[in-house]
This record gives sequence, structure tokens and C-alpha cells, in this order.
Amino acid sequence: MISASNISMRFGQQTLFENVSVKFTAGNRYGLIGANGSGKSTFMRILSGQEYPTSGEISVDKGCQIGFLKQDHYGIQDSKIIDAVCMGNEKLWKTHVERDYLYSQDELTDEEEDRANNIEGIFEELGGYTMEADAAKLLVGLGISEDKHEQPLSTLTGGFKLRVLLAQVLFFNPDILLLDEPTNHLDISSIDWLCGFLKNHKGTVIVISHNRYFLNQVCTNIADLDYCEIRSFNGNYDDFMTACAMVQERLQKENAKKENRIAELKEFINRFSANASKARQATSRQKELEKIQVDEVKPSSRVSPFIRFMPKTRLGDKVIETVDVVKTYDVELFKNVSLTIGSDEKIAIIGTNGVGKTTLLKILVKNLEPCSGSVIHGETVDISYFPQDSADILNMEKRAIDWLATFSPPEGLTDGELRSFMGKMLFSGDDIHKPVKVLSGGEKARLIIAKMLLESGNVLALDEPTNHLDLESIEALNYALTLFKNTVIFVSHDREFINSLATRIIELTPDKVVDYRGTMEEYEDWKKSRKK
Repeated sequence: MISASNISMRFGQQTLFENVSVKFTAGNRYGLIGANGSGKSTFMRILSGQEYPTSGEISVDKGCQIGFLKQDHYGIQDSKIIDAVCMGNEKLWKTHVERDYLYSQDELTDEEEDRANNIEGIFEELGGYTMEADAAKLLVGLGISEDKHEQPLSTLTGGFKLRVLLAQVLFFNPDILLLDEPTNHLDISSIDWLCGFLKNHKGTVIVISHNRYFLNQVCTNIADLDYCEIRSFNGNYDDFMTACAMVQERLQKENAKKENRIAELKEFINRFSANASKARQATSRQKELEKIQVDEVKPSSRVSPFIRFMPKTRLGDKVIETVDVVKTYDVELFKNVSLTIGSDEKIAIIGTNGVGKTTLLKILVKNLEPCSGSVIHGETVDISYFPQDSADILNMEKRAIDWLATFSPPEGLTDGELRSFMGKMLFSGDDIHKPVKVLSGGEKARLIIAKMLLESGNVLALDEPTNHLDLESIEALNYALTLFKNTVIFVSHDREFINSLATRIIELTPDKVVDYRGTMEEYEDWKKSRKK
């Protein structure tokens, strides 16, 4: 078990949390949630010992080992990928290195001879004989194939390096596992694998995530960081949302009863306080009135952006058609892709990382030319695009409001109108004047959504739009896209997002492109039926 006692954290005048006391018990898996900037990652670093609170203390049961997901892979860039994972168990890895050294020597000192006689038993007890096989299972589960395991870590892209760091902490198999956004850069199959792994973990898991499906699959409890305090709830994320709604509803009903009673008492007191025969009753009611307290119904401190996509022009029946599209880089990503996309479809492009999802989306919106084949847009098509990498369209040197102003309609917008518009995207005060380069990932994503709203396109194309958004912004975007009546094409690894939106699935595999007209659930059932 790990517990926090009266933990407070302040940065100057800002208080992230105050006198937080919470226990995380063995066998439970906690989702640590809260708005962006509420202090979730700071609290996680305090739990792991990487950061110290302003006041209060962290207690860990004797003998419990803590493992946390690291973000720095630079110190092990030249290590083999399989070795980088094994390094997660520091004691085992040191024993392995020492064992290899002793066995490589032609002559040993007496002290080294004694050590060599003992080290084999220690190595076996620590799991040394299955070390590489266990590490390989983790890497394969996280989508890194066996042919890459002996290569240097530096040969992987950034997202896959983070998968190796995730495998590293999982390999350690600690009693208390702390994971900050472990699903970042994972595709759907890897997220499913991680869900299964964590559900079988015997110790305590505390995880920060903005992936609703992941939180629902993994969590037995929710720790909600809100109003500078942490409240614990039993159940997963959906259970938490239901419980919050019920608490709010109950408080509102109780307050309504109290307010009705207060009105009745005040009326009686006003009518009969001067009446000698009723004076005793009026005094009694006055005492009752003084005892009634209306509970404060605190709404969450979280705020959601207001998103509504309103196309400025009508979309015709013909939207996008591709004919025998082929795209090759070092290897062929896909070939002979022929699609006809209608005016009211919501299409999810899915597949493992590296199969070409972003490439296909860019080709569909004519941001990238195919090697061969053609892409035809209908005459009425006007696309608003959300890229996976915000640097593709953001001018990092401009102020946020100035960059957004470049997408104003021809008649232009006043400074006040732009401010109001950015306010809907949760930019307040001087935030609008920040240089784009200093914005957080979530702020950059909301700024790009603001751009799309200003463009008022009649076809929306989004490449992993939920990556940097918090839960409130994801739900706001999700709802806005369900209200949008025209074509939406999106790449996503967020299963909840896909389940709630997609009416058609295009899956890219290393061998083919599968085009299925139906929901994600129907598609998965169809795939299962074909395997029987």
C-alpha cells in the first residue's frame, strides 16, 4: 500500500492541492483523473519520490517496490532494445552483467571465484534464465516485433522508444506501478494488450490517462483531483461519472426541500411573530430556521470547450473518390486503393502504427500525392484538417490570436470577436497573447480546433485529434462530431471515440486495406466470425 498524508503543493501563489490524504491499496487499480493543469503528474511524481511536496508525507509499506514510467531514453540510446527492457529490473541486470564478466575472464581472483560459485543461484532466483524471453513477450505485446529486439534503441522512432520504456517498467513488475499516460503512442491492439496485462497485475496500479476505454477496462477505482483535493470512488470511469451525477442530483433535491422549508418557516415567522398567541410557535420555527443549512453544490472545477462545427456551404452527394491509389516509401504501404466516400459518413481509419494511416488520410485530403492512381474531390468539398503533428500547420513564432486571425473569414473579425472565439476554446486573459511555441499540447490542439471552426468546412479530416486533449475536451469534441451531419474522416487509437462515431471502418494492414461499412463493434464481430 502507498498513502499520502496531508500533502500540499504550491508554486508561488498557485496551490495545486491542499492537505490531500488518500490511500492506494494492494490489488486495486486507480485512475488518477482531473483537468489539465490540476496537478496529476506532479502528484504522481511526489508518489514516486521524484518530487517533494510543500508539506505532508508519502508512506509506503515496508518491502514494497515502486516502479514508474520514465520519459527519458537518452541514456540508453546505444543499448540493444531487449537489454533496455531487462534494465528495468536493476538487481537482475547488475547480476547479469557481473555474471557475464566473470564468465568472460580467463583467470579469477579467489574473491571472484567465490562470487562465481554463488552467482548462478542468485541469477536463477532473480529470474535470469527467463529474462530475455519475458522481456521479448512484453515487447511483442507492445507491437515491437522480435526481429528488432537485438537492434539499438536509437533505431526506433520516438513513439516506439516510449513503448520500450513502458516495457521496462512492466518488466520490473513492482508492487506499486505508477503510469503517466501509458497509452500515448500505442495503437488499438497494444492498448488492448496493456489492459489485459494490468488487469493481471497483483499489486497496486495508479495510472493517469485521457483514454476513456482504457480507464473503463483497467480501473477498479477512480481518484479524482478536483478543487485542490482528491476524492476516491469505487468503479471505473463510467461508474465515476454516474456516481457524480447522482451525488449532484441528490444534493440538488435535498437543497430544494430545504429551501421550500425555509420559505415556509419565514412566511410563518413574518405573519405571527407579533401575535402573542403564536409567539412561542414563531420562536420555535425561528430556531428550526437557524439550524437549516443549504449545502453548497460545487460543480466540477473542470471546464469544457464549446465546439460546434457549422459548415458555411452545402455539401453535395459526391465527396471523395480514389481510383487505384498506390503509395510507396522504402516499402509499399498500400496499393490499388479504390474508395467512394459519401456525404454523411463518419469513417475511422485504423491499424497498427506504421502501416500508413496518416499517409492515407493526407492523400484523401490532397495534402500528399500518391505514387500512382487518382483522388477526385466533389465540386462542393471544402475540407477542414486537423494534423497529427501540430507543427505541420502552426506558426510557432506567432502569438496564438495572430495565428488564428489568419483563418478569419474574408470580412474579418474584430479583436473582441477573436477573443470571444478563443474563450470558447478555454483561452482566457493573456493566454491569447502567448507565442504558439510555449502552448501545451492540449492548448495547441484546441487552437487547431478553433481554426477548423473558423474555416467552417463541410468535410472534417482529423488525424489522432484526442492525443493531447483532456477528458472534458475529448468529450466535447466527440459530441460536436456526432452533431455534424456531413462527412468526417478520422484516424484514431481511442476505441471509445471510434465506437461512438464511426459508421464505416477502413483498416490498414501490412497486406491489404479492409473497407467495412458498419460500426467498430460490428466490424470486430465480423472479423471474429471469419476466423471460425
